Amino acid sequence: MTFNRRRSLTGLLFLAPYAISFVTFIVLPIIVAAYLSVMQFDLTAKGSIHYVGLQNFKEAWADQYFWSGIKATLSFVILMVPSMLVFALGTAIGLNAMSRGRNAVRALLFLPGLLNVAVTAILWGWFYDGTFGLFNFLLKKVGIGEVHWLSEKALAMPSIVVMTLWWTMGGTAIVLLAALQQIPRHIIEAAALDGAGKWAMFRKIVFPLLTPVLLFVVITNTIGAFQVFGQPFLLTKGGPELATRGLVQYIYETAFNNYRMGYGAAMSWMLFAIIAVFALLQYRLLRRSVA
Repeated sequence: MTFNRRRSLTGLLFLAPYAISFVTFIVLPIIVAAYLSVMQFDLTAKGSIHYVGLQNFKEAWADQYFWSGIKATLSFVILMVPSMLVFALGTAIGLNAMSRGRNAVRALLFLPGLLNVAVTAILWGWFYDGTFGLFNFLLKKVGIGEVHWLSEKALAMPSIVVMTLWWTMGGTAIVLLAALQQIPRHIIEAAALDGAGKWAMFRKIVFPLLTPVLLFVVITNTIGAFQVFGQPFLLTKGGPELATRGLVQYIYETAFNNYRMGYGAAMSWMLFAIIAVFALLQYRLLRRSVA
């Protein structure tokens, strides 16, 4: 066996575990979901499995709960993604300007992201508790009455967004900090010598150089926001009045509580299409702003 052939075989052996897991947990579920989406697959009715074509998609289009799920999901996306971008970018700029203690602050920011969603929801459920919660305790200390963070329709989704920002912002801020640190210092110093102010320097130099990373951050956060599930499911169960029941939670309840696997798969593909459209629009808009 030649050296090149042996090296190629070694590379394939190293790739094999990932390839097997990728096919098992990514490719096969996609194929199964595509099959189920065009089937009547009701686990509660014996002999109900049969081909229905696009009927599941048509049913979803006329389903008011499907649209309420989209409305709640869009509400989370609209509140979450811009907030994440602003706070994470501001935090990254602040960290980049620090001369001491940057590593310690960076570690503290990243620490919440190490918690899983269940632990985070339990912690913030105590923060938001109407009777014994930390936030209402502090508000009472300054003479403000009790606030129903999770049971008022207008406050429930913003409260979930605040929790999610605390939980996930550290990772995004660190990515942006790494991008800021890659900007050549001599460009910044030359602009400063030419008399450029901080705002002009940010607008003309820093922001354009950060755009590829900002594009990555915006698209990944948008995709993640459209798939929100754990936070509202654990904190509000989708209430009040379905204000926080996103589409993923409705898909979960349809498929695993009501055992309508085909209908749930069809809605999953519709969610995929919505995410793809939003990601493509964001990509084109940001690329156009760079050009």
